Amino acid sequence: MRLTVYLAGEIHSAWREEIKKKSAALDLPIDFVGPMEIHERSDTIGEDILGEQSDAIAKDYAASSFNNLRTGVLMHKADLVIALFGEQYKQWNTAMDASTALASGKPVIIIRPEKLHHPLKELSRKASATVETCDQAIKALSYILEQ
Repeated sequence: MRLTVYLAGEIHSAWREEIKKKSAALDLPIDFVGPMEIHERSDTIGEDILGEQSDAIAKDYAASSFNNLRTGVLMHKADLVIALFGEQYKQWNTAMDASTALASGKPVIIIRPEKLHHPLKELSRKASATVETCDQAIKALSYILEQ
């Protein structure tokens, strides 16, 4: 059995690569998908498709339409969502993606440091599992695939 896992969370650190490399090292049969990780591409995709927009707000609206389309398609095809809440960046998109996954019945693993326990307590209680590290999330994936 192969799993498709949507990796939701900030795009400014290498956490996705860590998950992918460690999963590959364990030979886990997993395909990973997620948001556009090239920040500039994510910000300009609306204009790349629709043409120049009238102002910064219109540019953001256009980009968000196509980013939401991408997220919706890839998350729908995923078997599981991992949502990482890091310490450095605001996590609005991560919270939105985790909530969307939960509302659509997708299993969700939340990764969050202990210090974010309180602000994420309700979301953590709705998730299938909450862990503190990428290594713990990989162990959960490994357990799912254990024969």
